Amino acid sequence: MKAMVLEKVGHPLVLKNIAQPKPNENQVLIKVNACAVCRTDLHILDGELNEPKLPLVLGHEIVGEIIKTGRKVKGIQMGDIIGVPWLGETCGICRFCKSGKENLCDNAIFTGYHLNGGYAEFAVANYNYCFKIPKGYSSIKAAPLLCAGLIGYRSYKMAGDSERIGLYGFGAAAHIIAQFANYEDKELYAFTKPGDKEGQNFALKLGCKWAGDSDKLPPEKLDSAIIFAPVGGLVPNALKAVVKGGTVVCAGIHMSDIPSFPYEILWGERQIKSVANLTRKDGEEFFDIAPKVPIQTVVETFDLNEANEALEKLRNGKINGAAVLVINL
Repeated sequence: MKAMVLEKVGHPLVLKNIAQPKPNENQVLIKVNACAVCRTDLHILDGELNEPKLPLVLGHEIVGEIIKTGRKVKGIQMGDIIGVPWLGETCGICRFCKSGKENLCDNAIFTGYHLNGGYAEFAVANYNYCFKIPKGYSSIKAAPLLCAGLIGYRSYKMAGDSERIGLYGFGAAAHIIAQFANYEDKELYAFTKPGDKEGQNFALKLGCKWAGDSDKLPPEKLDSAIIFAPVGGLVPNALKAVVKGGTVVCAGIHMSDIPSFPYEILWGERQIKSVANLTRKDGEEFFDIAPKVPIQTVVETFDLNEANEALEKLRNGKINGAAVLVINL
């Protein structure tokens, strides 16, 4: 099969012909229709997440058709269209797994990091960690839901019962969660790179009450803020923007160092929380709700061999919505 392979950290992906994977007894073989491009892929490529399996096929927002099943697979069958997320497998026996916090499992295995992912014509995945794609979603439109949607949803839940929510970094996750928040009648305030008028207009079109530069304060105090951009310097900005008792949620799997800041902007029972991965329960809840909103993703498509171009556009903030590799369509 054709695949875009990371052979060396810090170097572009290489288009190669590699062996098609074979599913074990708990896995399904998927003909990949589409795979969204995530900022986490950039963190792996750049060595900021430093334990990848090499050589590696990136990609953990996979949508495709099941073409073969292992002998222990139940509940899904050949021909089903399924989604494969970042969480690839957990141990099931540790204190975190047993308490409903499988996202914190120390022995978790992640798609497109420890396991080959979806920048390829075919992929395998443990069926227990896959999700059926709701009717009405094409593979291309569904792909960003598998991480931007799921992590965005978990971040949104961690923000608590907030009426006014700030979104720092208005990319793939924020444009999905903005729709969910509007569905629940929340007030949204979008923060982008200073001077990014295109991104701010995009946020306003998706129902944000206000959009402005990330180094500015919003016109009103926020109940909570979610930081999707991997920029630690935004944490003090967000703390200044939230009310006493407010919450700042750091949604990325990687973030640059948070600079020192005066205690007074944290005082008043403000909280800083981090989001780590996802649980299958998150996915079940999210895919039940998404069609009811309904969440519609904005995507820019690329061919498989254009994966490096997609990653570079994402790096430079040139994607409104999500980038998606279109493979077997």
